[in-house]
Amino acid sequence: MEESNQIIAQRRQKAGELAEGGVTLYANDFKPGHRIIDLLPADDFDHDAPLSAGTMSVAGRIMALRRFGKAAFLHLQDGTGRIQVHVKRDEVGDAAYAIFKKLDIGDIAAFTGPLFRTKTGEVTIQAISLKLLTKSLLPLPEKFHGLTDIETRYRRRYVDLMVNPEVRDTFRKRVEIIRLVRDFLTNRGFLEVETPMMQPIAGGATAKPFKTHHNALGMDLYLRIAPELYLKRLLVGGFERVFEINRNFRNEGLSTRHNPEFTMLEFYQAYATHEDMMELTEEMISWVAMEVCGTMQIGYQGREVDLAPPWRRYTMDEALEKVGGLSRGLLTNFTALKELAVGKGIELQPQAGIGKVKTELFELLVEEKLIDPTFITAYPTEVSPLARRNADNPEITDRFELFVTGREIANAFSELNDPDDQRQRLEKQIAERGADEEVFPELDDDFLRALEYGMPPAAGEGIGIDRLVMLLTDAPSIRDVILFPHLRPEKK
Repeated sequence: MEESNQIIAQRRQKAGELAEGGVTLYANDFKPGHRIIDLLPADDFDHDAPLSAGTMSVAGRIMALRRFGKAAFLHLQDGTGRIQVHVKRDEVGDAAYAIFKKLDIGDIAAFTGPLFRTKTGEVTIQAISLKLLTKSLLPLPEKFHGLTDIETRYRRRYVDLMVNPEVRDTFRKRVEIIRLVRDFLTNRGFLEVETPMMQPIAGGATAKPFKTHHNALGMDLYLRIAPELYLKRLLVGGFERVFEINRNFRNEGLSTRHNPEFTMLEFYQAYATHEDMMELTEEMISWVAMEVCGTMQIGYQGREVDLAPPWRRYTMDEALEKVGGLSRGLLTNFTALKELAVGKGIELQPQAGIGKVKTELFELLVEEKLIDPTFITAYPTEVSPLARRNADNPEITDRFELFVTGREIANAFSELNDPDDQRQRLEKQIAERGADEEVFPELDDDFLRALEYGMPPAAGEGIGIDRLVMLLTDAPSIRDVILFPHLRPEKK
Protein backbone atom coordinates (compact mmCIF):
# COMPACT_ATOMS: atom_id res chain seq x y z
CA MET A 1 0.00 0.00 0.00
CA GLU A 2 2.83 2.37 0.86
CA GLU A 3 4.50 1.60 -2.49
CA SER A 4 1.32 2.35 -4.41
CA ASN A 5 0.83 5.63 -2.55
CA GLN A 6 4.38 6.66 -3.43
CA ILE A 7 3.82 5.89 -7.12
CA ILE A 8 0.58 7.88 -7.16
CA ALA A 9 2.31 10.79 -5.44
CA GLN A 10 5.10 10.70 -8.03
CA ARG A 11 2.59 10.75 -10.86
CA ARG A 12 0.74 13.70 -9.40
CA GLN A 13 4.05 15.52 -8.98
CA LYS A 14 4.88 14.95 -12.65
CA ALA A 15 1.41 16.15 -13.63
CA GLY A 16 1.94 19.31 -11.59
CA GLU A 17 5.32 19.96 -13.18
CA LEU A 18 3.92 19.46 -16.68
CA ALA A 19 1.03 21.82 -15.99
CA GLU A 20 3.40 24.45 -14.59
CA GLY A 21 5.42 24.13 -17.79
CA GLY A 22 2.36 24.96 -19.88
CA VAL A 23 1.49 21.41 -20.94
CA THR A 24 -2.23 20.65 -21.17
CA LEU A 25 -2.82 17.48 -19.18
CA TYR A 26 -6.13 16.65 -20.84
CA ALA A 27 -5.94 17.91 -24.40
CA ASN A 28 -8.61 17.42 -27.05
CA ASP A 29 -7.01 18.92 -30.12
CA PHE A 30 -5.38 15.92 -31.82
CA LYS A 31 -6.99 13.64 -34.39
CA PRO A 32 -4.98 10.51 -35.25
CA GLY A 33 -4.60 9.94 -38.95
CA HIS A 34 -4.17 6.19 -38.68
CA ARG A 35 -5.31 3.20 -36.67
CA ILE A 36 -2.53 0.97 -35.43
CA ILE A 37 -3.92 -2.13 -37.10
CA ASP A 38 -3.63 -0.43 -40.48
CA LEU A 39 0.10 0.14 -40.00
CA LEU A 40 0.95 -3.49 -39.29
CA PRO A 41 1.40 -5.98 -42.13
CA ALA A 42 -0.22 -9.38 -41.87
CA ASP A 43 3.08 -10.84 -40.68
CA ASP A 44 4.99 -8.46 -38.43
CA PHE A 45 8.18 -10.44 -38.91
CA ASP A 46 8.10 -10.66 -42.69
CA HIS A 47 11.14 -8.52 -43.51
CA ASP A 48 10.12 -8.29 -47.14
CA ALA A 49 6.59 -7.00 -46.57
CA PRO A 50 6.42 -3.33 -47.58
CA LEU A 51 5.68 -0.74 -44.92
CA SER A 52 3.40 2.23 -45.40
CA ALA A 53 5.30 5.22 -46.67
CA GLY A 54 5.11 8.76 -45.32
CA THR A 55 4.47 10.16 -41.87
CA MET A 56 2.18 8.15 -39.61
CA SER A 57 -0.03 9.74 -36.97
CA VAL A 58 -1.37 7.60 -34.11
CA ALA A 59 -2.73 7.99 -30.60
CA GLY A 60 -3.19 5.52 -27.78
CA ARG A 61 -2.22 4.40 -24.31
CA ILE A 62 1.41 3.74 -23.37
CA MET A 63 1.49 0.11 -22.22
CA ALA A 64 5.23 -0.46 -21.84
CA LEU A 65 8.22 1.87 -21.65
CA ARG A 66 11.99 1.32 -21.75
CA ARG A 67 14.28 4.32 -21.45
CA PHE A 68 17.92 4.48 -22.57
CA GLY A 69 19.13 7.94 -21.66
CA LYS A 70 18.54 10.02 -24.77
CA ALA A 71 16.16 7.49 -26.37
CA ALA A 72 13.36 5.14 -25.43
CA PHE A 73 11.13 2.42 -26.83
CA LEU A 74 7.48 2.18 -25.87
CA HIS A 75 4.44 0.17 -26.85
CA LEU A 76 1.38 2.18 -27.78
CA GLN A 77 -2.09 0.59 -27.77
CA ASP A 78 -5.26 1.86 -29.39
CA GLY A 79 -8.59 0.10 -29.88
CA THR A 80 -7.25 -1.95 -32.78
CA GLY A 81 -3.80 -3.12 -31.74
CA ARG A 82 -0.38 -2.33 -30.35
CA ILE A 83 2.74 -0.91 -32.04
CA GLN A 84 6.26 -0.02 -30.93
CA VAL A 85 7.38 3.61 -30.97
CA HIS A 86 10.99 4.80 -30.85
CA VAL A 87 11.45 8.21 -29.24
CA LYS A 88 14.87 9.84 -29.68
CA ARG A 89 15.80 13.24 -28.29
CA ASP A 90 17.66 14.22 -31.46
CA GLU A 91 14.50 13.52 -33.52
CA VAL A 92 11.80 15.14 -31.39
CA GLY A 93 13.88 17.98 -29.92
CA ASP A 94 14.93 18.89 -26.39
CA ALA A 95 11.63 20.49 -25.35
CA ALA A 96 9.46 17.59 -26.49
CA TYR A 97 11.86 15.06 -24.99
CA ALA A 98 11.73 16.86 -21.64
CA ILE A 99 7.95 16.40 -21.70
CA PHE A 100 8.33 12.77 -22.76
CA LYS A 101 10.57 12.05 -19.76
CA LYS A 102 7.63 12.90 -17.49
CA LEU A 103 5.25 10.48 -19.24
CA ASP A 104 4.31 7.21 -17.55
CA ILE A 105 2.88 3.87 -18.49
CA GLY A 106 -0.86 4.40 -18.76
CA ASP A 107 -0.66 7.91 -20.22
CA ILE A 108 -2.52 8.53 -23.45
CA ALA A 109 -0.30 10.23 -26.03
CA ALA A 110 0.03 10.94 -29.73
CA PHE A 111 3.07 10.29 -31.94
CA THR A 112 3.88 11.07 -35.54
CA GLY A 113 6.69 9.76 -37.69
CA PRO A 114 7.68 7.26 -40.40
CA LEU A 115 7.72 3.47 -40.02
CA PHE A 116 10.83 1.33 -39.87
CA ARG A 117 11.83 -2.16 -38.73
CA THR A 118 14.15 -2.88 -35.85
CA LYS A 119 16.89 -5.50 -36.13
CA THR A 120 14.45 -8.07 -34.74
CA GLY A 121 11.95 -7.20 -37.45
CA GLU A 122 9.42 -5.36 -35.28
CA VAL A 123 7.46 -2.63 -37.06
CA THR A 124 8.15 0.63 -35.26
CA ILE A 125 7.26 4.30 -35.54
CA GLN A 126 10.24 6.64 -35.45
CA ALA A 127 8.71 9.57 -33.59
CA ILE A 128 9.41 13.03 -34.93
CA SER A 129 6.81 14.69 -32.69
CA LEU A 130 4.74 13.74 -29.65
CA LYS A 131 1.90 15.15 -27.59
CA LEU A 132 0.43 14.27 -24.20
CA LEU A 133 -3.35 13.84 -24.47
CA THR A 134 -4.33 12.43 -21.07
CA LYS A 135 -2.23 12.08 -17.93
CA SER A 136 -2.88 8.85 -16.01
CA LEU A 137 -2.77 9.46 -12.26
CA LEU A 138 -3.12 5.80 -11.26
CA PRO A 139 -0.63 3.13 -12.29
CA LEU A 140 -1.64 0.14 -14.39
CA PRO A 141 -1.85 -3.09 -12.39
CA GLU A 142 1.46 -4.51 -13.64
CA LYS A 143 3.08 -2.21 -11.11
CA PHE A 144 1.31 -4.23 -8.43
CA HIS A 145 2.18 -7.64 -9.86
CA GLY A 146 -0.80 -7.87 -12.17
CA LEU A 147 -4.58 -7.59 -11.92
CA THR A 148 -5.09 -11.09 -10.54
CA ASP A 149 -8.02 -10.76 -8.15
CA ILE A 150 -11.06 -11.89 -10.12
CA GLU A 151 -13.53 -9.60 -8.33
CA THR A 152 -11.27 -6.61 -8.88
CA ARG A 153 -11.18 -7.45 -12.58
CA TYR A 154 -14.99 -7.42 -12.73
CA ARG A 155 -15.28 -4.30 -10.60
CA ARG A 156 -12.64 -2.36 -12.55
CA ARG A 157 -13.50 -3.71 -15.97
CA TYR A 158 -12.00 -0.63 -17.60
CA VAL A 159 -8.57 -1.71 -16.31
CA ASP A 160 -9.23 -5.35 -17.16
CA LEU A 161 -9.93 -4.35 -20.76
CA MET A 162 -6.80 -2.19 -20.85
CA VAL A 163 -4.33 -4.84 -19.82
CA ASN A 164 -5.89 -8.14 -20.93
CA PRO A 165 -6.28 -8.46 -24.71
CA GLU A 166 -8.12 -11.78 -24.33
CA VAL A 167 -10.85 -9.97 -22.38
CA ARG A 168 -11.25 -7.40 -25.15
CA ASP A 169 -11.44 -10.28 -27.63
CA THR A 170 -14.24 -11.93 -25.61
CA PHE A 171 -16.39 -8.82 -25.78
CA ARG A 172 -15.67 -8.27 -29.45
CA LYS A 173 -16.88 -11.83 -30.01
CA ARG A 174 -19.98 -11.11 -27.96
CA VAL A 175 -20.84 -8.21 -30.26
CA GLU A 176 -20.19 -10.43 -33.28
CA ILE A 177 -22.37 -13.25 -31.92
CA ILE A 178 -25.31 -10.90 -31.37
CA ARG A 179 -24.87 -9.40 -34.83
CA LEU A 180 -24.82 -12.86 -36.43
CA VAL A 181 -27.95 -13.96 -34.55
CA ARG A 182 -29.71 -10.78 -35.64
CA ASP A 183 -28.64 -11.29 -39.26
CA PHE A 184 -29.70 -14.95 -39.22
CA LEU A 185 -33.22 -14.18 -38.07
CA THR A 186 -33.63 -11.05 -40.19
CA ASN A 187 -32.60 -12.97 -43.30
CA ARG A 188 -35.39 -15.47 -42.54
CA GLY A 189 -38.10 -12.88 -42.41
CA PHE A 190 -38.18 -12.16 -38.68
CA LEU A 191 -38.94 -8.60 -37.61
CA GLU A 192 -36.91 -7.17 -34.73
CA VAL A 193 -39.16 -5.40 -32.23
CA GLU A 194 -39.00 -3.71 -28.83
CA THR A 195 -41.41 -4.45 -25.99
CA PRO A 196 -41.75 -2.77 -22.58
CA MET A 197 -39.01 -3.22 -20.01
CA MET A 198 -41.29 -1.84 -17.28
CA GLN A 199 -44.48 -3.86 -17.04
CA PRO A 200 -47.59 -3.57 -14.85
CA ILE A 201 -47.65 -7.37 -14.37
CA ALA A 202 -44.53 -9.52 -14.07
CA GLY A 203 -45.37 -12.29 -16.49
CA GLY A 204 -43.95 -14.72 -19.02
CA ALA A 205 -41.83 -16.66 -16.53
CA THR A 206 -41.75 -17.71 -12.89
CA ALA A 207 -39.17 -15.50 -11.22
CA LYS A 208 -39.00 -12.83 -8.53
CA PRO A 209 -39.17 -9.38 -10.18
CA PHE A 210 -37.62 -6.03 -9.35
CA LYS A 211 -40.30 -3.56 -8.32
CA THR A 212 -40.42 0.18 -8.92
CA HIS A 213 -43.03 2.94 -8.81
CA HIS A 214 -44.14 5.39 -11.48
CA ASN A 215 -45.02 8.68 -9.80
CA ALA A 216 -47.04 10.29 -12.59
CA LEU A 217 -49.22 7.22 -13.12
CA GLY A 218 -49.34 6.46 -9.41
CA MET A 219 -48.72 2.76 -9.97
CA ASP A 220 -46.17 0.07 -9.29
CA LEU A 221 -44.26 -1.38 -12.22
CA TYR A 222 -41.92 -4.34 -12.57
CA LEU A 223 -38.74 -4.69 -14.58
CA ARG A 224 -39.54 -7.47 -16.99
CA ILE A 225 -38.60 -11.02 -16.23
CA ALA A 226 -39.43 -12.00 -19.84
CA PRO A 227 -40.91 -10.35 -22.96
CA GLU A 228 -42.96 -13.42 -23.90
CA LEU A 229 -46.51 -12.20 -23.37
CA TYR A 230 -45.93 -8.98 -25.30
CA LEU A 231 -44.32 -10.78 -28.23
CA LYS A 232 -47.33 -13.11 -28.40
CA ARG A 233 -49.60 -10.06 -28.50
CA LEU A 234 -47.73 -9.13 -31.69
CA LEU A 235 -48.58 -12.52 -33.19
CA VAL A 236 -52.21 -11.72 -32.48
CA GLY A 237 -51.73 -8.35 -34.16
CA GLY A 238 -50.50 -9.92 -37.40
CA PHE A 239 -46.70 -9.90 -37.14
CA GLU A 240 -46.02 -13.54 -37.97
CA ARG A 241 -42.27 -13.66 -37.25
CA VAL A 242 -40.86 -11.47 -34.49
CA PHE A 243 -37.78 -11.43 -32.28
CA GLU A 244 -36.27 -9.31 -29.56
CA ILE A 245 -32.76 -9.29 -28.13
CA ASN A 246 -33.78 -8.08 -24.74
CA ARG A 247 -32.57 -7.30 -21.23
CA ASN A 248 -34.38 -9.21 -18.51
CA PHE A 249 -34.22 -8.67 -14.76
CA ARG A 250 -34.73 -11.28 -12.06
CA ASN A 251 -34.34 -10.50 -8.37
CA GLU A 252 -32.57 -13.73 -7.58
CA GLY A 253 -29.15 -15.03 -6.60
CA LEU A 254 -25.74 -14.53 -8.16
CA SER A 255 -23.67 -17.41 -9.50
CA THR A 256 -21.38 -18.36 -12.37
CA ARG A 257 -24.57 -18.89 -14.43
CA HIS A 258 -26.85 -16.15 -13.14
CA ASN A 259 -26.75 -12.36 -13.09
CA PRO A 260 -29.76 -10.26 -12.00
CA GLU A 261 -29.62 -8.43 -15.35
CA PHE A 262 -29.08 -10.62 -18.40
CA THR A 263 -29.64 -10.76 -22.15
CA MET A 264 -32.11 -13.07 -23.87
CA LEU A 265 -33.10 -13.69 -27.44
CA GLU A 266 -36.79 -14.49 -27.82
CA PHE A 267 -38.40 -15.22 -31.16
CA TYR A 268 -41.83 -16.39 -32.30
CA GLN A 269 -43.04 -17.83 -35.58
CA ALA A 270 -46.64 -18.30 -36.63
CA TYR A 271 -47.63 -21.58 -38.28
CA ALA A 272 -44.62 -23.36 -36.81
CA THR A 273 -44.10 -26.07 -34.19
CA HIS A 274 -41.44 -26.85 -31.60
CA GLU A 275 -40.00 -29.28 -34.16
CA ASP A 276 -39.41 -26.34 -36.51
CA MET A 277 -37.71 -24.48 -33.66
CA MET A 278 -35.33 -27.38 -33.09
CA GLU A 279 -34.26 -27.35 -36.73
CA LEU A 280 -33.85 -23.57 -36.74
CA THR A 281 -31.86 -23.66 -33.47
CA GLU A 282 -29.47 -26.33 -34.76
CA GLU A 283 -28.89 -24.34 -37.91
CA MET A 284 -28.45 -20.98 -36.20
CA ILE A 285 -26.12 -21.95 -33.36
CA SER A 286 -23.92 -24.23 -35.47
CA TRP A 287 -23.63 -21.49 -38.13
CA VAL A 288 -22.79 -18.81 -35.55
CA ALA A 289 -20.16 -21.12 -34.03
CA MET A 290 -18.59 -21.68 -37.43
CA GLU A 291 -18.50 -17.94 -38.14
CA VAL A 292 -17.05 -17.00 -34.74
CA CYS A 293 -14.79 -19.97 -33.98
CA GLY A 294 -14.00 -21.26 -37.48
CA THR A 295 -15.15 -24.75 -36.45
CA MET A 296 -18.11 -26.58 -34.96
CA GLN A 297 -15.82 -28.70 -32.78
CA ILE A 298 -14.99 -26.37 -29.92
CA GLY A 299 -13.36 -26.69 -26.53
CA TYR A 300 -15.11 -25.60 -23.38
CA GLN A 301 -13.27 -25.68 -20.06
CA GLY A 302 -11.19 -28.67 -21.08
CA ARG A 303 -14.02 -30.59 -22.72
CA GLU A 304 -14.58 -31.17 -26.42
CA VAL A 305 -18.03 -30.12 -27.66
CA ASP A 306 -19.35 -31.04 -31.10
CA LEU A 307 -21.88 -28.49 -32.36
CA ALA A 308 -22.27 -30.05 -35.81
CA PRO A 309 -25.88 -31.08 -36.54
CA PRO A 310 -27.83 -33.24 -36.11
CA TRP A 311 -28.05 -32.97 -32.33
CA ARG A 312 -29.18 -35.70 -29.95
CA ARG A 313 -32.84 -35.74 -28.92
CA TYR A 314 -34.35 -37.39 -25.83
CA THR A 315 -37.73 -37.14 -24.21
CA MET A 316 -37.46 -36.32 -20.51
CA ASP A 317 -38.35 -39.93 -19.64
CA GLU A 318 -35.71 -41.26 -22.05
CA ALA A 319 -33.09 -38.94 -20.52
CA LEU A 320 -33.98 -40.04 -16.99
CA GLU A 321 -33.63 -43.65 -18.08
CA LYS A 322 -30.59 -43.53 -20.41
CA VAL A 323 -28.59 -40.77 -18.69
CA GLY A 324 -30.02 -40.64 -15.18
CA GLY A 325 -30.07 -44.41 -14.68
CA LEU A 326 -33.71 -44.72 -13.59
CA SER A 327 -35.72 -47.77 -14.62
CA ARG A 328 -38.66 -47.45 -16.98
CA GLY A 329 -40.97 -48.94 -14.36
CA LEU A 330 -39.91 -46.39 -11.76
CA LEU A 331 -40.87 -43.52 -14.08
CA THR A 332 -44.54 -44.51 -13.87
CA ASN A 333 -44.57 -45.03 -10.09
CA PHE A 334 -45.36 -41.66 -8.52
CA THR A 335 -44.92 -42.80 -4.90
CA ALA A 336 -41.54 -44.41 -5.56
CA LEU A 337 -40.33 -41.43 -7.61
CA LYS A 338 -41.33 -39.02 -4.85
CA GLU A 339 -39.52 -41.13 -2.24
CA LEU A 340 -36.42 -41.18 -4.43
CA ALA A 341 -36.49 -37.40 -4.85
CA VAL A 342 -36.94 -36.73 -1.14
CA GLY A 343 -34.18 -39.21 -0.36
CA LYS A 344 -31.84 -37.23 -2.61
CA GLY A 345 -32.58 -34.02 -0.74
CA ILE A 346 -35.09 -32.51 -3.17
CA GLU A 347 -37.66 -30.31 -1.43
CA LEU A 348 -41.14 -30.77 -2.87
CA GLN A 349 -44.29 -28.78 -2.23
CA PRO A 350 -47.29 -30.85 -1.08
CA GLN A 351 -49.11 -30.17 -4.35
CA ALA A 352 -46.22 -31.37 -6.54
CA GLY A 353 -47.31 -33.98 -9.07
CA ILE A 354 -45.33 -36.60 -10.95
CA GLY A 355 -44.33 -34.09 -13.64
CA LYS A 356 -42.73 -31.77 -11.10
CA VAL A 357 -40.93 -34.69 -9.45
CA LYS A 358 -39.53 -35.88 -12.80
CA THR A 359 -38.33 -32.38 -13.63
CA GLU A 360 -36.52 -32.03 -10.29
CA LEU A 361 -34.87 -35.45 -10.72
CA PHE A 362 -33.86 -34.53 -14.26
CA GLU A 363 -32.13 -31.38 -13.04
CA LEU A 364 -30.30 -33.36 -10.37
CA LEU A 365 -29.38 -36.57 -12.23
CA VAL A 366 -29.19 -35.66 -15.92
CA GLU A 367 -28.64 -31.99 -16.69
CA GLU A 368 -24.92 -31.68 -15.89
CA LYS A 369 -24.12 -34.82 -17.94
CA LEU A 370 -25.42 -33.35 -21.21
CA ILE A 371 -22.17 -32.04 -22.72
CA ASP A 372 -22.79 -32.22 -26.47
CA PRO A 373 -25.94 -30.39 -27.63
CA THR A 374 -29.02 -32.32 -26.55
CA PHE A 375 -32.69 -31.48 -27.00
CA ILE A 376 -34.89 -32.67 -24.15
CA THR A 377 -38.53 -32.90 -25.25
CA ALA A 378 -41.92 -33.94 -23.82
CA TYR A 379 -41.81 -31.74 -20.73
CA PRO A 380 -44.64 -32.36 -18.24
CA THR A 381 -47.65 -30.07 -18.60
CA GLU A 382 -47.39 -29.40 -14.87
CA VAL A 383 -44.18 -27.40 -15.33
CA SER A 384 -45.08 -25.85 -18.73
CA PRO A 385 -47.98 -23.43 -18.18
CA LEU A 386 -47.56 -21.59 -21.49
CA ALA A 387 -46.91 -24.58 -23.78
CA ARG A 388 -49.36 -26.50 -25.96
CA ARG A 389 -50.40 -29.92 -24.71
CA ASN A 390 -49.31 -32.87 -26.81
CA ALA A 391 -52.16 -34.10 -29.01
CA ASP A 392 -51.60 -37.74 -28.05
CA ASN A 393 -50.71 -37.31 -24.37
CA PRO A 394 -52.14 -34.31 -22.50
CA GLU A 395 -49.79 -34.95 -19.55
CA ILE A 396 -46.86 -33.63 -21.62
CA THR A 397 -46.34 -30.61 -23.84
CA ASP A 398 -44.77 -29.96 -27.21
CA ARG A 399 -41.75 -28.34 -25.61
CA PHE A 400 -37.98 -28.72 -25.59
CA GLU A 401 -35.01 -27.37 -23.73
CA LEU A 402 -31.53 -27.38 -25.25
CA PHE A 403 -28.59 -28.32 -23.03
CA VAL A 404 -24.88 -27.89 -23.83
CA THR A 405 -22.01 -28.44 -21.39
CA GLY A 406 -24.54 -29.26 -18.69
CA ARG A 407 -26.34 -25.92 -19.01
CA GLU A 408 -29.68 -24.92 -20.39
CA ILE A 409 -29.14 -22.75 -23.46
CA ALA A 410 -32.64 -22.56 -24.92
CA ASN A 411 -36.29 -23.19 -24.03
CA ALA A 412 -38.99 -23.48 -26.67
CA PHE A 413 -42.45 -24.86 -27.30
CA SER A 414 -45.45 -24.92 -29.52
CA GLU A 415 -47.47 -22.09 -28.07
CA LEU A 416 -50.72 -22.52 -26.19
CA ASN A 417 -53.34 -20.38 -27.95
CA ASP A 418 -56.52 -21.72 -26.36
CA PRO A 419 -57.58 -18.82 -24.09
CA ASP A 420 -59.70 -20.98 -21.76
CA ASP A 421 -56.96 -23.58 -21.27
CA GLN A 422 -54.44 -20.76 -20.77
CA ARG A 423 -56.62 -19.09 -18.14
CA GLN A 424 -57.04 -22.34 -16.20
CA ARG A 425 -53.33 -23.06 -16.21
CA LEU A 426 -52.34 -19.54 -15.15
CA GLU A 427 -54.93 -19.56 -12.37
CA LYS A 428 -53.59 -22.91 -11.16
CA GLN A 429 -50.03 -21.60 -11.26
CA ILE A 430 -50.99 -18.50 -9.29
CA ALA A 431 -52.81 -20.59 -6.68
CA GLU A 432 -49.75 -22.79 -6.20
CA ARG A 433 -47.19 -19.97 -6.11
CA GLY A 434 -49.01 -17.13 -4.44
CA ALA A 435 -48.53 -17.98 -0.79
CA ASP A 436 -44.75 -18.20 -1.17
CA GLU A 437 -44.20 -15.08 -3.27
CA GLU A 438 -43.07 -11.66 -2.01
CA VAL A 439 -44.74 -10.18 -5.10
CA PHE A 440 -48.08 -11.95 -5.43
CA PRO A 441 -48.49 -13.17 -9.04
CA GLU A 442 -51.35 -11.61 -11.00
CA LEU A 443 -53.45 -12.87 -13.84
CA ASP A 444 -52.72 -10.95 -17.06
CA ASP A 445 -56.28 -10.39 -18.23
CA ASP A 446 -55.19 -8.30 -21.20
CA PHE A 447 -53.01 -11.14 -22.50
CA LEU A 448 -55.93 -13.55 -22.15
CA ARG A 449 -58.13 -11.03 -23.96
CA ALA A 450 -55.60 -10.94 -26.78
CA LEU A 451 -55.80 -14.74 -27.07
CA GLU A 452 -59.61 -14.48 -27.24
CA TYR A 453 -59.21 -12.41 -30.41
CA GLY A 454 -57.28 -15.39 -31.81
CA MET A 455 -53.55 -16.08 -31.93
CA PRO A 456 -52.38 -18.15 -34.88
CA PRO A 457 -50.78 -21.52 -34.16
CA ALA A 458 -47.15 -20.72 -33.42
CA ALA A 459 -43.92 -21.74 -31.76
CA GLY A 460 -41.54 -19.61 -29.75
CA GLU A 461 -38.14 -19.85 -28.16
CA GLY A 462 -35.83 -18.12 -25.73
CA ILE A 463 -32.04 -18.43 -25.94
CA GLY A 464 -29.71 -17.14 -23.24
CA ILE A 465 -27.29 -14.87 -25.07
CA ASP A 466 -24.90 -14.69 -22.13
CA ARG A 467 -24.67 -18.47 -21.89
CA LEU A 468 -24.24 -18.78 -25.66
CA VAL A 469 -21.36 -16.29 -25.50
CA MET A 470 -19.85 -18.23 -22.58
CA LEU A 471 -19.94 -21.40 -24.70
CA LEU A 472 -18.35 -19.82 -27.78
CA THR A 473 -15.64 -17.92 -25.85
CA ASP A 474 -14.76 -20.70 -23.37
CA ALA A 475 -15.74 -18.45 -20.45
CA PRO A 476 -16.25 -20.21 -17.09
CA SER A 477 -18.54 -17.57 -15.57
CA ILE A 478 -21.36 -15.38 -16.82
CA ARG A 479 -19.45 -12.45 -15.27
CA ASP A 480 -16.72 -13.01 -17.86
CA VAL A 481 -19.13 -12.14 -20.69
CA ILE A 482 -21.00 -9.23 -19.06
CA LEU A 483 -19.03 -6.00 -19.18
CA PHE A 484 -20.22 -4.72 -15.82
CA PRO A 485 -21.70 -7.59 -13.77
CA HIS A 486 -23.51 -6.90 -10.53
CA LEU A 487 -21.36 -7.17 -7.41
CA ARG A 488 -21.72 -6.53 -3.72
CA PRO A 489 -20.66 -3.02 -2.62
CA GLU A 490 -16.92 -2.50 -2.52
CA LYS A 491 -15.43 -2.52 0.94
CA LYS A 492 -13.94 0.85 1.84
